[in-house]
Amino acid sequence: MKTNPSICLALMVTLTFPIGAQAQQDDPHIGYVYPAGGRLGTTFQVLLGGQHLDGATAVHISGDGIEAEVIEHIRPLNQGQFKEIQNRMGELRKNIKTAEDEAALTELRQRLATFSIRRSSASALVETVTLQVTISSGADIGNREMRLLTEQGLTNPMVFCIDQLAETTELSGRNLAVTASESRGGRGRKKQQNTRPDPGTSPVEIEAELPTDITLPTIVNGQILPGDADRYRFHARQGEQLVVNVSARRLIPYLSDAVPGWFQAVVAIYDADGRRIAFQDDFHLHPDPVLYCEIPKDGQYIVEIRDALYRGREDFVYRFDIGELPFFTSIFPLGGQAEVATRVEFSGWNLPMRTEFKTFKASGIHSISVRDGKRLSNRLPFAVDTLPECSETEPNNELGHAEPVTMPVIVNGRIASPGDVDMFCFEGRAGDNIVAEVKARRLGSPLDSALKLTSASGDQLAFNDDYEDRAAGLVTHHADARVSFEIPADGLYYLSLGDLQQKGGPEYGYRLHINQQQPDFELRVVPSSINARAGSNVPITVYTVRRDGFADEILLTLVDPPPGYSLRGGRIPAGQDVIRLTLTGPEEYAGKPQSLVIEGRSIADGYELVRRAVPADDQMQAFANRHLVTAKELLVAVTGSSSLPLMNVLGDELVQIPDGGTVEVPISVPSRSAFGEIQLELSDPPEGISIQSTTLGYWRGNMILRSEQSAQSGLQGNLIVNVYAAKTSEDSGKGKEQRKNRRILLNTLPAIPFEIVAD
Repeated sequence: MKTNPSICLALMVTLTFPIGAQAQQDDPHIGYVYPAGGRLGTTFQVLLGGQHLDGATAVHISGDGIEAEVIEHIRPLNQGQFKEIQNRMGELRKNIKTAEDEAALTELRQRLATFSIRRSSASALVETVTLQVTISSGADIGNREMRLLTEQGLTNPMVFCIDQLAETTELSGRNLAVTASESRGGRGRKKQQNTRPDPGTSPVEIEAELPTDITLPTIVNGQILPGDADRYRFHARQGEQLVVNVSARRLIPYLSDAVPGWFQAVVAIYDADGRRIAFQDDFHLHPDPVLYCEIPKDGQYIVEIRDALYRGREDFVYRFDIGELPFFTSIFPLGGQAEVATRVEFSGWNLPMRTEFKTFKASGIHSISVRDGKRLSNRLPFAVDTLPECSETEPNNELGHAEPVTMPVIVNGRIASPGDVDMFCFEGRAGDNIVAEVKARRLGSPLDSALKLTSASGDQLAFNDDYEDRAAGLVTHHADARVSFEIPADGLYYLSLGDLQQKGGPEYGYRLHINQQQPDFELRVVPSSINARAGSNVPITVYTVRRDGFADEILLTLVDPPPGYSLRGGRIPAGQDVIRLTLTGPEEYAGKPQSLVIEGRSIADGYELVRRAVPADDQMQAFANRHLVTAKELLVAVTGSSSLPLMNVLGDELVQIPDGGTVEVPISVPSRSAFGEIQLELSDPPEGISIQSTTLGYWRGNMILRSEQSAQSGLQGNLIVNVYAAKTSEDSGKGKEQRKNRRILLNTLPAIPFEIVAD
């Protein structure tokens, strides 16, 4: 069910085709899952679109209660393959004699049908894998992660939702392309005005199709192609309080080649006469819209969903629930103290209760939901901490009425109306390093906070309205404020907190942390899916988010790893935020993906800090911006056999490279392999460091590393060395010359820790 409005989009920002920046060149990658979820106790088919999916054999889904089986993998034909099959079909038509000949001809026709599919997709979405998915009736409701296991290893994770409502799924854009292609014999689109445009082009006018009938409550799954607006018809009664809760960006957070970098869905409800009675394009400044509508009279209504700019592609996947469903618009407070019962107030629609006591034992971000009979509400984040807490008390808008607090403390408050300002005062001592930080936008509040620190005389000492939290990978507008300041003298100090846009309301909640500096750190390990050939070394990256002046070194280790796994180069030097190191896999094929845990340890102010590295993926948004999007699991897939020759780094762990000089590193690397001559190459080295020369033998050899004068003295880190095989034959001819120059990546040497030292 697709419709294209007649509208000129010639000046619209459109999509371009290459999406490959999201993945390494040959790594298996999925760009969408459709439908992006299913109902408890059902079996249905799911389509995955991506690239480099050859040999897809199994599916890994986080959690229990879901089974999935690979049914089919389609890789569309390219131009050369298309011509070759056309020729074979021509030969068969001349000599059809048996039923086997007819069957062969039918199979070739089906393969030809995939040629037009390539034209209707971006290159990174052109392959598809069909799954048969079964969700048990006892599975937990919520979001899972789905990854595909291929001959090259695991794909990136994608969101897959489990729910309890009945579901409606429209025909996928890929199925539409297959049907159209088959009807044309695989020869491409006819040049008519009633055909669908290619992705990224302006839509053309086509005959509008009838909306799909749905029965409420339900969950609707769909895809938006260029210029499309999907419409669903339902019956509702006067006074019903309908909620339409859309998931689009929550399913696929970032698109590398689209502006603003995600599917920007908008949703509207129309009555039987075509009048729009409700519209929404976001929710509390989050891109996915939530629409609330009280039905004015009994009758038929239409809900419509589209992209705000009429863009579209197969990865513009949506999923929305619609009905008289319980929905939180906000909660207060936004968090509570660990192991203490907190009375939480609920605001929203169709809620069975307005308050409830919540108790959580562990600190961190939890979620809150309520159930109205068999229907579960949406979930909102709830922060749990160990510090003492209090609630702000009005009036506290002026210095004379500032609310006194004692550090350390977390203040739960809200900017209750436009222009409201909350003020707090505390005793400071000379030399204390004070940190005041607002957590609001990161907890779902629309508050765009501004925080100001002043002295008792009113002098401004610090101000901030946007603190970038690099650990919050899904936040693109860092609207939470944070100030840090060294107290110059004993006395009374004031903090004022307001909304930068002068907005406010019951949903504008916050948690204000006030404390002395507490050095700490967080870790992110990239990628969340690691693919390794048996017996090989694989580079991974660990990012550090340093907080409150923490600058010490961090030692990284594997926690209770499966047999055969080890890290090399697991040290993040003091003051550095990122390190590349290598993971060594076992010598034998593992059979199934293994879960790994990486831990970082350090000492700060005499205390040992132990923090687990959170799995994440480095995703690009809108051609340029990059974000670390966290995942539930760090998984490694070991494939193939350990037929690679022994490759290692010999000698001391730390290599000291003289500033402006060279150093010899003994290595165990053969001079040749079955694929050709061995070549060594540094992968993304620091500026000024290079391999000057190599001498390779049968068992042992050496590599000369050079540091130019441009290299920074004292610099520390790891060097990653890739081992390639290259043909050295004297074959002639353009095609052979191209093949001769293609190198094969055989392995990566274990990470080489280095330091630039004075000569």
